[in-house]
Amino acid sequence: MSVLVSMGERTAFAELSRFRTAFYGCLSARADAFFELTDALLCADGPARTPVELSLTAEHRRGYGSLYGALNQGRLDAEALRDQLVSLPLPRFGGRLVLTVDVSPWLRSDAACAPERLFCHVHGRSKAAAQIIPGWPYSFVAALTPDRTSWTQVLDAVRLGPSDDAAAVTADQLRAVAERLIAAGQWQPGDRDMLIVMDAGYDVMRLAWLLRDLPVELVGRLRSDRNLRLPAPPRVYQPKGGRPPKHGKEFRLAKPETWPEPSVVTVNDTSRYGKAEAQAWDRLHPELQQRSAWIDHDSELPIIEGTLIRLEVDHLPRDRDAPPVWLWSSATGANPGDVDFVWSSYLRRFDLEHTFRLFKQSLGWTRPRMRDPHAADRWTWIVVIAHTQLRLAAPLAADQRKPWEKVTRPGTALTPTRVRRGFRHLRTHLPCPARVPKPSRPGPGRPPGSKNRHPATHQEVGKTIKRPSTLYERDQAKR
Repeated sequence: MSVLVSMGERTAFAELSRFRTAFYGCLSARADAFFELTDALLCADGPARTPVELSLTAEHRRGYGSLYGALNQGRLDAEALRDQLVSLPLPRFGGRLVLTVDVSPWLRSDAACAPERLFCHVHGRSKAAAQIIPGWPYSFVAALTPDRTSWTQVLDAVRLGPSDDAAAVTADQLRAVAERLIAAGQWQPGDRDMLIVMDAGYDVMRLAWLLRDLPVELVGRLRSDRNLRLPAPPRVYQPKGGRPPKHGKEFRLAKPETWPEPSVVTVNDTSRYGKAEAQAWDRLHPELQQRSAWIDHDSELPIIEGTLIRLEVDHLPRDRDAPPVWLWSSATGANPGDVDFVWSSYLRRFDLEHTFRLFKQSLGWTRPRMRDPHAADRWTWIVVIAHTQLRLAAPLAADQRKPWEKVTRPGTALTPTRVRRGFRHLRTHLPCPARVPKPSRPGPGRPPGSKNRHPATHQEVGKTIKRPSTLYERDQAKR
């Protein structure tokens, strides 16, 4: 590697070196095997197809048995790893942190003996191709970048179990990430609230209520068939008395005749979508009922007000039709600049899909055929740490493109795949705290001709706890 000249390269090199040393400090049992497995994943030629092939790389000095021993019996401190991830320099949108949360499944349809599997909804290339396949769903939280790029910074990963409430787990995960960011000094009093964007699969209004004590603003996409309520009209004296109304008129997203005049209207010209027009209505809220997610709410149901945004663009890339997008923000009193910031930040949410594609296609996240879900958690953290090192090495790597690939424009960041091609040249100058392996010989294994006397148990797929959805079901369950 050439001599690092610029101050930016020196800073990036020092940050990458510090992170590698801190990562090794988070490992306890099988630490050396864990560290060399991560380096083998970073320095392998081409996509990672199976973990055992990584043991053939020069960076992995141990046998393939140590690789599986680390995944099955190793120990790593996930909490310490989360603290290290939030302490890194994070991308910002004009000084403001923008996070996103999404679920990606590790499909295990043929693993009848793997426990804690759930039915995962998988989208196909058409609406009729969606399927329900058993697997392990993982919830990821990542920091987004303001530029049009495929880079994100993954901050947390949690596997959803059969007894978990997805909304409650997501709320706890977002709360933990926000508190770590505050403790690490990434957010300080006086800064703008952290923005968290999510897709339509989340109950953004319930999450906004659960996280109302944190400096966060939640933005989520709504289905076009939702019904909301306008704010209650001012109270007027009625001689006959009676309780004043709690909600205003109904706002049906699919019925334009129910829409009042928007409080904010913005029009912008974009290079990818043509003209983008956004309309916003202030203080819209859902009319909650004491069922489903609010079944155990003892006090009066809250009124969760926010800003409703309708975004309409001329076309999608490649001249595809663009249906309008409905967004709901937990902040009220938005001005035109806030509205444009919200919908433009939401569009950056799709960068996380590139990260999932990199995890699965290049880093081989879902390739191992593991039975133990805890081993899958360890491998997931190995992939997250490898991706983080690629992001830190992006300013240091040279573009080693193939003859048929396009030349990277000056000032444009390299893609994660191209950074991975040059990581092997950087590794020789980075600290490698893993110790030299000791000579050993493989174990005898099972004697030839003997039978397996401990066959694995077939595991059921799906939820193990059925939560009541009505008051009647709740009362019957308490008897």
